[in-house]
Amino acid sequence: MAEKQRRKDLPEAPKGKDRLKWYGPGLLWMISAVGSGSVLFTPRVGARYGYEFLWMALIFMFFMWVMIREVGRYTVVTGNTIFEGYRDISGSSNWTLYFILIPQMVAAVVTIAGIAALAGSTLMIAVPWAYEIYATGLILLCLVLVITGTYIVIERVTSVLAALLVTVVIVSAIMVFPDSSDLISGILPSFPEDTDVEFVIPWVGFILAGASGIMWFSYWVSARGYGGDLTALEDVKTIEPKERKNEYKSAKEDYKELKSWFSTMSVTAAIGVVGGGLILISFLILGTELLRPEGTIPEGITVAEDLTKLLSGIWGEAGRWFLIVGIMIALLGTILSNQDGYGRMFADGTVILAMPFLKKKEMIDPEIPSAAEEEAEPLGEQSKFRKKTTSILLNKKLLRLFYAIVFGAVLPIAAFFMVKDPVHILSIAGTIAAVHTPVVVFLTLHLNRTRLPAPVKPGKFITGAMWLSGISYAAFAIYHFTTL
Repeated sequence: MAEKQRRKDLPEAPKGKDRLKWYGPGLLWMISAVGSGSVLFTPRVGARYGYEFLWMALIFMFFMWVMIREVGRYTVVTGNTIFEGYRDISGSSNWTLYFILIPQMVAAVVTIAGIAALAGSTLMIAVPWAYEIYATGLILLCLVLVITGTYIVIERVTSVLAALLVTVVIVSAIMVFPDSSDLISGILPSFPEDTDVEFVIPWVGFILAGASGIMWFSYWVSARGYGGDLTALEDVKTIEPKERKNEYKSAKEDYKELKSWFSTMSVTAAIGVVGGGLILISFLILGTELLRPEGTIPEGITVAEDLTKLLSGIWGEAGRWFLIVGIMIALLGTILSNQDGYGRMFADGTVILAMPFLKKKEMIDPEIPSAAEEEAEPLGEQSKFRKKTTSILLNKKLLRLFYAIVFGAVLPIAAFFMVKDPVHILSIAGTIAAVHTPVVVFLTLHLNRTRLPAPVKPGKFITGAMWLSGISYAAFAIYHFTTL
């Protein structure tokens, strides 16, 4: 589609205190972002390198805000999900969607499996029992919440978890807060002489969110209803000359309202990034101050024990349980939002990919009668099959549940029993995230620069930031592949 797009029939954007009701997607994104990267890889980096990579974390936090903001921009302005935008780029071949979906299906399985393994190891500290049963039970418990709950329910649950997580982890970090000079020295860019890039890459891939987490923001913004109905209007240049004057006036008003919606969405993105960033830095402090002096780098299924045993030496049993609760909050919230986010993304991709196939096979047939007409004149067997198949392949709600079950539970459980070590499983997921992120960044930048009207497209500063973020992630990906 060559026309630039914007919404029509825009509702009024929230103002003042009403905006507080619209920040849920930021909290949901924050919970999905911090679980694996902050809980596992950030303490590992702190235990090995201290604060020497703090500068890198801060830079990639800024990049993350820019990236999810740009994904959200497309959805707010056009009313379409980011996958629909990617389809717009690739045309009938849909090569962009295949390029996105296939790696992310692998990432979904290993990410959820690894987080469940880490959560299982944490539960073993509290109540020693079967590690495998804990991990499997947590996956199934979260799946039940996703299947039986609506988006609003999930948003409320994760909002509560977010508040508890921020409190637990930040208070823990304050208790062992280092000398300010140590933190300041970590802000200055440098690479330790013994830098192990293969050790750092999974952490970079999971700093707040990987490629999938960036795209999820579009779906949660869409689900929350930013901008109103999912409708778009052709660019005003396609309007007949007689109608252009009124249409330009309407467009100007719409752009003003869109910018107001976009402002609310930008704050939502900032809440997610700042909240997640505080938690990530807190875990970096905990890893540096509690693990590094002991020479302990968390490994294997005892990774949670490596964190909590040191806290108990400082604060006693209360401190030990304090961190256990924090870790469990992060991991449960992450499993929940991963199952929901991947389900939405894969369902949307399936519908987009299925539509041309169904049309080509003449399975989308306007001549197929309605249910009332079918009673008067029953469908033939072939028409019944076509109608049933079409209804399944185009039903996003049904597909979302299917993908949540298969890629959010069944396959992750199988992957967990094959590997079991959370560090190994999540290292694979983190590497996929780091390698795949530049693809998402450059596709989104191209989409917003070429498909959005000038008044609401990204400016020079944001465009430059997107280029820098894509190049930075690409540099890690190229290094990774050249050293395999």
